[in-house]
Amino acid sequence: MNVRRSAAVLAAVAVIGAAAPAAADPSPSPSRALPSALYGDGDPQYDGVWRQSLALLAQHTVGVEPPEPAVDWLAGQQCADGSFAPYRADTAKACDAKTTVDTNQTAAAVQALAALGGHDDVTAKAVDWLKSVQNEDGGWGYTAGGASDTNSTSVVIGALAAAGENPADVRKDGESPYDALLTLALPCDAEGAGAFAFQPDKKGELAANADATAAGVLGALGKGLAAGPGKGAKPEAGCEKAETPGQAAANGAAHLTSVLAGDGHLTSALAGAEDQPDHGNTADAVVALAAQGAVEPARKSLAWLEENAADWAARSGPAAYAQLIFAAHATGADPRDFGGADLVEQLTATGPAVPADQDGKGEKDQEEKDEKDEKGSAFGVWWFVGVCLVAGAGIGFLISGRAKRQQP
Repeated sequence: MNVRRSAAVLAAVAVIGAAAPAAADPSPSPSRALPSALYGDGDPQYDGVWRQSLALLAQHTVGVEPPEPAVDWLAGQQCADGSFAPYRADTAKACDAKTTVDTNQTAAAVQALAALGGHDDVTAKAVDWLKSVQNEDGGWGYTAGGASDTNSTSVVIGALAAAGENPADVRKDGESPYDALLTLALPCDAEGAGAFAFQPDKKGELAANADATAAGVLGALGKGLAAGPGKGAKPEAGCEKAETPGQAAANGAAHLTSVLAGDGHLTSALAGAEDQPDHGNTADAVVALAAQGAVEPARKSLAWLEENAADWAARSGPAAYAQLIFAAHATGADPRDFGGADLVEQLTATGPAVPADQDGKGEKDQEEKDEKDEKGSAFGVWWFVGVCLVAGAGIGFLISGRAKRQQP
């Protein structure tokens, strides 16, 4: 996947008829200065809130307190109805019918702000908006009223869980988000058995989609972008009829394990780039596998990312660094020594400077936490250490820079 920006651009093109290609120069117009509190220096028109959310969530997950102006900027992007658009240059101007809000930016913001705490009013309004645009099948599309897709439904599930809601209880016409995901899971006798489709095609048929599968696994598990290692059924169990979200997640993980068995990475789904490695979607798959409990297969793909993702992350910016941190966190790896690079430092460098009165507070808090963990280890064995943060999507996660296209 090309960070979530690519998916956001494609979705925006489908929704508002824009002609901008996903590979367009992301540099902002020389006449438009970017907010100093924003992470990254690319044009935020399609992914500002998404990449800010992933960056803040990633920093929080590794024990780094994000700069307060960056958190305030994210919270301040919310519209009065609770939704979030990718980027509002002038927040003094009220959102209107022309403001292109979407479920993915909104759900990512909820996950980040819920983790950081202190923004219950913002997250509550956002969750209320998400509930108000739930489809009759229980799922969500990228935009309000759009056909449900696996990625959007899954990132909303992560938001609901982060806000303290039980996704299974969030229903429309009796259908829950999990019901929607089950309808998007391929049966075991189909090509791509156990995978998730992004959406049904024009004929209503499902086709396996690796990025949607990574998102679907996390969604079916009820987990968000910063998921840690889980204890689900191992993918070696193969594909079994998915009558429950848990079985659908196990089937999806088995499919991902099979696809990744060869080169250890996924390939791009973008037209003309089918033979190119997809670093972002691979990172999402690592998180999904680890969350399901398939940590060892996930670590093999993580090793590939450690060797090959540096240039991609540098080109792509904060959301990419966050996705890699997600992957390291999910597998118990150290994001500060990721193929010889410090992902936390690199992510932090893409954002605003920490105010003088805040500098060092986050690291001090983390040091105190580490001391408590070290003392606590005398009473038990810690199999995995959570050290980093998404999505993650993009779903992905989940919801990342998932390179996907809305089906007509």
